[in-house]
Amino acid sequence: PSDAELFVQAQHFGDALMAQRLKLATAESCTGGWVSKIVTEVPGCSDWFDCAFVAYSYEAKESALGVPRVMLEQFGAVSQEVVTAMVRGALSRSRANVACSITGIAGPSGAVPGKPVGTVWLAWGRGHHPPLAKRFLFEGDRDAVRRQTVRAAFIGLTELIAERDANA
Repeated sequence: PSDAELFVQAQHFGDALMAQRLKLATAESCTGGWVSKIVTEVPGCSDWFDCAFVAYSYEAKESALGVPRVMLEQFGAVSQEVVTAMVRGALSRSRANVACSITGIAGPSGAVPGKPVGTVWLAWGRGHHPPLAKRFLFEGDRDAVRRQTVRAAFIGLTELIAERDANA
C-alpha cells in the first residue's frame, strides 16, 4: 500500500474513534513508529490519538510496556505472548481505550527456526476485553513487510471498533 492509502485508512479509523469518543495508543517494534507516523499525518488526530510506544529492545519492551523479562526469554519478542503483553501495556500505561501492538522480523536478517523473515504478530485491544492477536507472514523486502504490517494494523483496528460497536 502507498502512504496515501495508509493515510486514508488512518483517516477513516480516526473518524470511527471520534464517533465513539475513543482514544488510540500504539506499541510498535519492527515498524518503528510507522503506524503513529501515519496517524499523526491526519489533521485533528490529537482528538483521538493519545500516545505511541516504540519499544524495539527487550529492555524497552520490559520498561516501557511492562512485558515480563521471563516471557521475552521464554517465547522471544516475536510471539503471541509478547505482542499480547505489549497491547495490554499500551492500554494500561496510557489514557487510551483502544490499542494496537506490533512485533516482527522485517528482515533482511533476524530469522530464527520457525520464524522466517516476514513473520509479524499484531494484537489489538479495547478496554478490559481480551486482546485479539494474529500472526502474519508477509513477503517482500524490509519496506514491503513493514508497509503490509501497517495496513494490517489499521484493518484490525477498524474491525475491532466496528465489531465492538455492533455488540455495544
